[in-house]
Amino acid sequence: MSVSTPGAAATPSNGGSGRRLIVTADDFGLSAAVNAAVIDAHLNGILTAASLMVAGAAADAAVALAHAQPSLAVGLHVVLVDGKPFLPPERIPDLVGPDGLFRNDLAKVGASIFFRPKVAAQVAAEVEAQFQAFRATGLKLDHVNAHKHYHLHPTVGGILLDAARRHGARAMRVPVEPADVIRAVTPQADLGLHRVTGPWAKLLRAKVRRAGLAAPDQVLGLAWTGAVTVEKLRGALARLPPGITEIYLHPAVSDDVPGGAPGYRYRDELAALLDPEVNALAAAFPRGGFRDLPITLE
Repeated sequence: MSVSTPGAAATPSNGGSGRRLIVTADDFGLSAAVNAAVIDAHLNGILTAASLMVAGAAADAAVALAHAQPSLAVGLHVVLVDGKPFLPPERIPDLVGPDGLFRNDLAKVGASIFFRPKVAAQVAAEVEAQFQAFRATGLKLDHVNAHKHYHLHPTVGGILLDAARRHGARAMRVPVEPADVIRAVTPQADLGLHRVTGPWAKLLRAKVRRAGLAAPDQVLGLAWTGAVTVEKLRGALARLPPGITEIYLHPAVSDDVPGGAPGYRYRDELAALLDPEVNALAAAFPRGGFRDLPITLE
């Protein structure tokens, strides 16, 4: 059964024949180079949303920029691996390494979170601290997602979903990728990760919608992480599936991003967002953040 969200136009939960588009930049607040790209791509390209790292080195500047651009929908990019925590390391000793940063051994820390309640409690404390930090910005919480899609972990996903509901999030990203689009645009793409994450993502999407939050019908960006080029973005927009599609990227004005991912083509992703043909293709669809589009829940 489909139930429309408050104030939203009634639409089938799969979007029917309509196509709607959300284009999100992750890692907002990581560095000045990322912040500058987010604003440029929003003002001069197709970017409609950004996900804020509240503990990022340039988070305060990102918040100021977001307040100055109220048309940019801003959500929370929860970081639990490969980054800086918001809480002091002594509060979350099992999640951080000797350097005070989150551990990068995702499998080991994931097992600890699943099997050790005290570690799961540390995750819950850090997640709550990040939500509280976002609330303190005064920005409206458009959506929630997790760095490295770590919320596909069942324990983390449950914690994140509970916090998102309590803090009034509009939606949560769940990376259910349309394999047919990826194959059509990049026939050589390795879909091994897609096959691993796909079942977990579909399960989480159902939980998110049952909990009263929206989730996009499909997401593009996982198979092309760090390399969403002009050609890929043009190809995706030319084949946009029915329903709500979120495309996420990692734009920056420099490829040398402090704390960034080695090998990411940050400048190429910004160029893709600004490309005139991409802009023309995207103009065919209703766009915005989750707050701006008619969304229904299952």
